[in-house]
Amino acid sequence: QVQLVESGGGLVQPGGSLRLSCAASEFTFSSYAMSWYRQAPGKERELVAAISSPGGITDYADSVKGRFTISRDNPKNTVYLQMNSLKPEDTAVYYCNAARIGATGRAYDYWGQGTQVTVSS
Repeated sequence: QVQLVESGGGLVQPGGSLRLSCAASEFTFSSYAMSWYRQAPGKERELVAAISSPGGITDYADSVKGRFTISRDNPKNTVYLQMNSLKPEDTAVYYCNAARIGATGRAYDYWGQGTQVTVSS
């Protein structure tokens, strides 16, 4: 059974840093594009950062460019989100996503359970 398990969330003061991790199992991790999304209370889920399969190409939401860095370690089946200079508006539940299109055109899309990030003094 495919599993994505996020960790590393918590409470941090404005200006602080956190590193989120997402450990994947039961699928060919390197074949999937990996992304981090977030959802704040009362708001829609939004894409924060994405990294290509097997890696090397990244993309970021304008709101986090220059502050967040996404990376992946394929041998460890893990994707990371380094978050620096955190702001109160970064407060949200952060979700890990794995996605790919198979050879037949079938879409494969998996989500983790989410990890809470709270930025507050």
